[in-house]
Amino acid sequence: MKEYSTESLRNIALAGHGSTGKTMMTEAFLHFTGVTTRLGKVEDGNTISDFDEEEIRRHLSLYTSLIPIEYRGVKLNLLDTPGYTDFVGEMISALSVADSALILLDSVGGVEVGTEIAWRYCDQFDLPRAVVINKMDRDNANYQKVMEEIAQFSDVRLLPVQLPWGEKLNFQGVIDLIGMKAYPADGKEAQDIPAELADAAEEARMTLVEAAAESDEALMEKYFEAGDLTQEEILQGLRAAVRNRNFIPVLVAAAGNEKGLRPLLDFMVDVMPSPLDMPARKAEGPNGEEKLSPSDDGPLAAYVWKTTADPFVGKQTYFRVISGVVQADARLWNAKKGAEERMASLSVMRGKEAIQVKTLHAGDIGTVAKLTETATGDTLSEKSHPLTLPVPEYPSALYRVAVFPKTQADSAKITPSLTRLCEEDMTLSWFNEPATGQTILQGMGDQHIDVAIRRAESKFQVGLRVEEPRVPYREGITKKGTAMYRHKKQTGGSGQFGEVHMTIEPYEEGDFEMTWDVFGGAISQSFEPAIRKGIQNVMKEGVIAGYPMSNVKVSIFDGKEHPVDSKPVAFEIAAREAFKLAVQQAGPVLFEPIMTVRITVPEENMGDVMGDLNTRRGRMQGSEAESGRTTIIAQVPLAEMQRYTSSLRSLTGGRGYFTMEFSHYEIVPKHLAEGIIAQRQNDDK
Repeated sequence: MKEYSTESLRNIALAGHGSTGKTMMTEAFLHFTGVTTRLGKVEDGNTISDFDEEEIRRHLSLYTSLIPIEYRGVKLNLLDTPGYTDFVGEMISALSVADSALILLDSVGGVEVGTEIAWRYCDQFDLPRAVVINKMDRDNANYQKVMEEIAQFSDVRLLPVQLPWGEKLNFQGVIDLIGMKAYPADGKEAQDIPAELADAAEEARMTLVEAAAESDEALMEKYFEAGDLTQEEILQGLRAAVRNRNFIPVLVAAAGNEKGLRPLLDFMVDVMPSPLDMPARKAEGPNGEEKLSPSDDGPLAAYVWKTTADPFVGKQTYFRVISGVVQADARLWNAKKGAEERMASLSVMRGKEAIQVKTLHAGDIGTVAKLTETATGDTLSEKSHPLTLPVPEYPSALYRVAVFPKTQADSAKITPSLTRLCEEDMTLSWFNEPATGQTILQGMGDQHIDVAIRRAESKFQVGLRVEEPRVPYREGITKKGTAMYRHKKQTGGSGQFGEVHMTIEPYEEGDFEMTWDVFGGAISQSFEPAIRKGIQNVMKEGVIAGYPMSNVKVSIFDGKEHPVDSKPVAFEIAAREAFKLAVQQAGPVLFEPIMTVRITVPEENMGDVMGDLNTRRGRMQGSEAESGRTTIIAQVPLAEMQRYTSSLRSLTGGRGYFTMEFSHYEIVPKHLAEGIIAQRQNDDK
């Protein structure tokens, strides 16, 4: 692959709902440009883009693939993103390094859940975009209906730049309104527009020319004077309109069947922005914030947006050169990790094929193998001028499972394997929950977790099984309690003796406090550490249900000791047992975590969602309405939210989404607490 300068690059993310034809579009482009000799099929598992064994097994894109297309002296770095909601993190990573997006819609499905998600994230990144109504040759394809749906959904005006030449089984190709030509089949040969479509094309072209003229004052003057614009002037106006998001161009295709390819490629080359057209990116430098323009002469900064692990190839690190030039064998600095990395094998990926290159210019996307410290979200730069680029905000992982090793051998590998999985995927995270002793893996949904578990097995050779996690309840007390315990053990030789009297009470200021209120030397204060240790050990294990206890104040006010048999271990045991007895007198209760939940749903689903929250012991805190969607704010026990991701998708047809964060602990209602305690006691048998 030849070297491409910044102006000859286009970084375009293909985004949208699942099954809208993103993967097949890249496959068709590769075939059209002569890279492949035959067209692969998703269902046959032989596409260039979906090469992972899980993708082949599921017939579904799970990861973003990089597919560079060389056309008319330009390199189009196409980022084929997954459309399924669980893998939204892959799409976010791709959008963070793209300069524009093609949003694909199905000619039958129209605006679907994945469309809305992709659109929302394009808005967040302020990305220029175009819409492609794909699969125009499907039964029941309806261009007009889909156009109306997008127009209703989008707050930016739509601008058709192509019209379909027929539809359903009669879809022959596209009418290009820029050059006013008809392109049958893949579009390699242009011809005159058929007479029956000439009037519609002329009318649509007038709208297109007006829109192009509006984007530039000089073009507007020319248009008023001459009543028309040249093809190059139209393209100039469209480039500005797309860059400034004044209009959203709409194109048509049946890419999987290789119809409309050339006009679509021409549009991407002629209209979609190059890195030079995009605003400078902010980075943190040695002297504070810096603005990085995509220039070869600028300070070197390469942002790592994706990492993958392969048992045969090793670790692959995907990066975009934001500024400067990356050379093969260069030594770059990772300021976040404080480590130097050698760019030994610099490549451009085409699916899983690594094409070796020597240089990558500003704006380009490449990979390097076997970096040791660098992970997703890191920045590589010169050691003399360290730079750090901001990491995009990823949605919080909301679907949790408890993971356990299948065998003793797996238990040693579980921590490094989970860490590596989460380094690759920014929407995966894991932690050890001290309240339950479980290892918790968090993701975006059940499919996301399932893929991660299978990946751990195939890539890292560690077997994991999953269960629904236990809720991290806490134990506490509601009133004062007093108790004493005497520990006396007499066997042959030295014995054990210790007696402790204590009062306990709720303590709001902290988790634990112990005061020494013994007068007259009934117990030597040298036993205080042993008594404290005994109490804290019980608090870790809990008294009524095996959950940690917190917010307790203890007063040690009396006791007895023996001049020979009193030892620290005796007072530790006495303190343990006295504390357990005192808890029983102090109104012991279970506390449960309460979460603040923000649920955003279409207005028509609001009633169903609120009704469902009531069944989950939710308390409404308020709501906010904005452009056809309502955000419900509520406080809900974590126990009722364990599988809410699936329930919300079911209630809203996949259009609802939510965020959740810990708020506080509250007492579990008595009738529920009895069941939880009984269940825990049963589990421990």
